[in-house]
Amino acid sequence: MKIIKFIKKNEKSIKSISIFLTLIISAVIFLHFLVFVYHLEVWETVLFLTLKKFVDGFFVLYLFFICVIIFFESKDPSTTVAWLLVLTLLPAVGFVLYILLGRNIGKKFRKINILSDGFKKNKRAEIQKEFVEYLPTIKNEKTEYLNKYLVKLLLNNANSPFSVNNNIEVLANGNNTYFRMLKDIKEAKESVHFEFFIIKNDNIGNEFKKALIKKAKEGIEVRVIYDSVGCWKIGKKYINDLLNAGIEVKPFSPVMFPVLSRNLNYRNHRKIIVIDGKIGFVGGLNIGDEYLGKNSVLGFWRDTHLKVIGDAVRNLQSVFLRDWEIVSGESISDNKYYPQTREIVGKSLVQIVSSGPDSEWQCIMKAYYMMVSKAKKRLWINTPYLVPEESLRMGLIIAALSGVDVRIIIPNKPDHFFVYWASRDNIEDLLKAGVKIYTYEKGFIHSKILLVDSITASVGTANLDYRSLEINYEVNAFIYDENVVKILEKNFLRDLKHSKEIILEEHLNRGLKEKFLESVGRFVSPLQ
Repeated sequence: MKIIKFIKKNEKSIKSISIFLTLIISAVIFLHFLVFVYHLEVWETVLFLTLKKFVDGFFVLYLFFICVIIFFESKDPSTTVAWLLVLTLLPAVGFVLYILLGRNIGKKFRKINILSDGFKKNKRAEIQKEFVEYLPTIKNEKTEYLNKYLVKLLLNNANSPFSVNNNIEVLANGNNTYFRMLKDIKEAKESVHFEFFIIKNDNIGNEFKKALIKKAKEGIEVRVIYDSVGCWKIGKKYINDLLNAGIEVKPFSPVMFPVLSRNLNYRNHRKIIVIDGKIGFVGGLNIGDEYLGKNSVLGFWRDTHLKVIGDAVRNLQSVFLRDWEIVSGESISDNKYYPQTREIVGKSLVQIVSSGPDSEWQCIMKAYYMMVSKAKKRLWINTPYLVPEESLRMGLIIAALSGVDVRIIIPNKPDHFFVYWASRDNIEDLLKAGVKIYTYEKGFIHSKILLVDSITASVGTANLDYRSLEINYEVNAFIYDENVVKILEKNFLRDLKHSKEIILEEHLNRGLKEKFLESVGRFVSPLQ
């Protein structure tokens, strides 16, 4: 026990030593390669013999240090085993991969929850806990079994206050959504806050650039957050054009080499626009021509976004401004960014929920779990990636075995190779339990939607996979409005008409190549 306490106390020093040893071991491996290729006579030099002796002596110690680091950092047994296996088979390379891809940085960023509007948000959530029982949507016997407990869960684990004075408009696909976004940006009077995982330097990307620049030149405050990995191809000119127009632009977690970064996994996957603190957009669409169906491989792009008017926009604004404080160090809490809604705009009960590695709880994942476990009649899901962690996977199986109508629509083609095959690996067990799984045949489906019993919905950026639910920064709207849910159900049934059901008997007869790729996907998925 003393050695474990020593290791935990001196974790930073041990990691530094491990990195140093990794570099030395990598150098030795590289020299081995040079000797093999060029037949260099370096083995006989005193320097190399000394270096080799040093590496041989500390190699076991190195492996021990790294194993301890992985063991203490990872809470998921499958992830721990997978990384230890990689480390054993590829010691030097394995550690480099772990530093780049595998580390949990959540604790480092949890302090960002104690920020400007964070206190206001927490206070609102605390006060609202006393009034949940009196909400009309909650008191209804038809909905209480789910809505009451889901609202309470998100008040407690995400500090996400609810609001009832909202109008929610469901926007399907890129053309309609981009038109609404650009129209409202052009009509902005005070501020435009713009945050996306991917912004592409193409036709529609430049349309948004022109609209933002025009508003900045009119004296409107414009702030842009872009993910440095998601936007790594955007180009300096695009960013400089925004900056030169007076727009404040910040990258989220900037990296020098986006494909080789220790922060590669911890990306800002959110898609948010807030205009004048009164109009908000949130959902699955990034900014690019691809999302207008102009990608020749993926074809038609099926996605879902929401336009929000009302009090819930304040909570969407709060998410943006907390992210802004992360990227800029500037705390913005002026009341002008949180205008009061003076009139009644709608009756939709909504909670805006953000989640990420900075969260103490995996807020959206736990909300998904509650929705899955509480479903009585139907559970309909759209997700581009079907790689649920074990509790969610078991929840889906139990729901189906209990007679719940569980239907899931996934893509029929990959936009990301490994996660596609990891998704396919989950199909067999779900089908055996009675889950109905469909592949979208019209193009590529990217919507992230959960619909439960025609009473509750979740729409946002979080996929049903490990990366979204445990690694990335996400934001979802949880909607307790049967009218909005009916619209989403109608869209789901329309998507079903363009989908093909996967039949268990046919799936069991899939080829060896498919089974091999599924196994590869299963092995790689815990390493994400």
